[in-house]
Amino acid sequence: MSTDNTVIQARGICNRFGQQVVHENLDLDLYRGEILGVVGGSGSGKSVLLRSIVGLRRPDAGQVRVFGQDLASLGEEQRSAVERRFGVLFQKGALFSSLTLTENVALPLIEHAGLSRTDAEHLAGVKLALAGLPISAADKYPVSLSGGMIKRAALARALALDPDILFLDEPTAGLDPIGAAAFDQLILTLRDALGLSVFLITHDLDTLYTITDRIAVLSQKKVLVAGPLAEVAQHPDSWIQAYFHGPRGRAAEQAAPRTGQEH
Repeated sequence: MSTDNTVIQARGICNRFGQQVVHENLDLDLYRGEILGVVGGSGSGKSVLLRSIVGLRRPDAGQVRVFGQDLASLGEEQRSAVERRFGVLFQKGALFSSLTLTENVALPLIEHAGLSRTDAEHLAGVKLALAGLPISAADKYPVSLSGGMIKRAALARALALDPDILFLDEPTAGLDPIGAAAFDQLILTLRDALGLSVFLITHDLDTLYTITDRIAVLSQKKVLVAGPLAEVAQHPDSWIQAYFHGPRGRAAEQAAPRTGQEH
C-alpha cells in the first residue's frame, strides 16, 4: 500500500499506566477508504489505542501522523482542524442524556461549524436519517431509546461534521444479531457512499467477516499481525487460532462471506 493512501500512521506507540505497560513500540496504519478491524483480548488496549490516535490521550512515546501531519507538533488551531476530520462513536453511545437526538447531533455543528441552531438542527435531521433513524426519533431522549437506536444516534453525531475518518468502538456490542447485521451493512454503505476510512474496534466475528478489508490483532503490547482476514487467521499465535478457528469463528466464516475489497 502506497504511503499516499495512508491516512493514519502510528509508529513506536507506548502507553503506560503507572507500572502497567499497555503498548510498547506499537506500529499501525489505516489506509484511505478501508475498514480496518482492530481485535485483541481483554486488556490488550484497543480503546486506549483509539484514544491515543484521536488525541484524547497523549502516548508516553511514539508518533501519530494523520493525513501526513504529526499531531503532537501542531498548534492548537491546526490540531483542532485535523481532529474535526474525525468522527467517533464511543462505547455505549456517550450521548448527552438531557438532550434530544436532534440536539445531540446539532451540538457539534453549533460548537465547531458555527451554524445557527435552526440550521444545525435541520442538518442534524439529515444525519439522523443517514444513520437510518425515523423522523419520529428526532425529538426523543436517549433514555427512551433501544440500544440499536442509541448506536445509530451516536453514529449520526459522529457523522455530523462530515468526517474523513470514522472511529467505531464496539459498535454492535449489545445488539441482537439482526440489529448488528443491519448496523454492519449501514457502515459498509456509508463507507462506500461517503468515502470514509473506518477504524473499527470489535469482537464481533460476523462484523469482521462481513465488512472489514483488513484485521489488526493487538497482542503482546503491539500489533502482532495486520492484513486481510484470511491471512491473519492463519497466524500461529494461540489466541488468533482460538479466536478465528473456534466454533464461533467457523460459524461466522460460513454464514458471512466477505464483501469488503482487499486493499
